[in-house]
Amino acid sequence: MPRTNDNFAIPKSDSWRMFDEISPRYDLLNRLLSLGLDVFWRRQLVRFLPARTGRDLSLLDLATGTADVPLTLVRRGKNIEYAVGIDLADKMLAIGREKVTRAKLEDKILLSHGDASHIAFNADVFNVVTMAFGIRNVADPLRVLREMRRVLKPRGRALILEFSLPENSTLRAPHLFYLRAVVPTIGGLISGHGEAYRYLNQTIEQFPCGAAFCAIMADAGFHNVTAHPLLGGIATIYAGEK
Repeated sequence: MPRTNDNFAIPKSDSWRMFDEISPRYDLLNRLLSLGLDVFWRRQLVRFLPARTGRDLSLLDLATGTADVPLTLVRRGKNIEYAVGIDLADKMLAIGREKVTRAKLEDKILLSHGDASHIAFNADVFNVVTMAFGIRNVADPLRVLREMRRVLKPRGRALILEFSLPENSTLRAPHLFYLRAVVPTIGGLISGHGEAYRYLNQTIEQFPCGAAFCAIMADAGFHNVTAHPLLGGIATIYAGEK
């Protein structure tokens, strides 16, 4: 797959700067604009965690933001020994560290500055690598997927939660209206950064989903790749094994 072109007001290579700018209102707007569904969707990732293989799992979360994924999976997965979250947006990470401290999970969750395109870990380290609502924001999704596969242990699993578009036209039309009209308006008013929420709907509409994204995961070397649509395809969980 060729590199994704940055045909946006905000280049994908600089998207982390945008997330730093909106970090004070990021969690609030996630809950508001998704009507709380983002919480439900992250919880669904637990269903796809690998089974315990003699010891608890090690987890790496890419583009971890304010740490919602590692917090959710450590609290609800019950079989995660430790989790590492990396992100380029340091202000988002600072909020995430506060949440980890409040949850008293500092012994289980470590957050660190890091780039999903150049993961600073050796090969074959983690049982699970996750990425939620982040793969569409990187300049080269195929490279990120190959990095995910590299740091996974043999038979390890990649789990990607991402927005998608419903195939059903009855659902697709109102969803597109919501993305194009409601999200930029509310997001801009509350965050003070309307461009960020116009970028959101543009990336969702242009990013490959369903079978097309499964094919990219296969190109990256994953096997047993599956797509699991949520709420009619508004979001999708993709799973692939090393």
